[in-house]
Amino acid sequence: MPYYRRLRDLREDHDLTQSQLVEKLNMHKTTYTNYEQGKRDLPLEVAIKIAKFYGVSLDYLAGLKNDENK
Repeated sequence: MPYYRRLRDLREDHDLTQSQLVEKLNMHKTTYTNYEQGKRDLPLEVAIKIAKFYGVSLDYLAGLKNDENK
């Protein structure tokens, strides 16, 4: 599973809109939307921020494993 699908799934699983999430992560909505749609690569520092926010591992976020635990 490509990481950008996992971004959307995590956001929806936490019942967040893109607007709500970007406010919590302090980033621009257009930038996040591009990450979620796979139009822009996710920088490591942003991936770490998102993984910490959701409490998942970077491997899970990247789609390398299916276990959310760190």
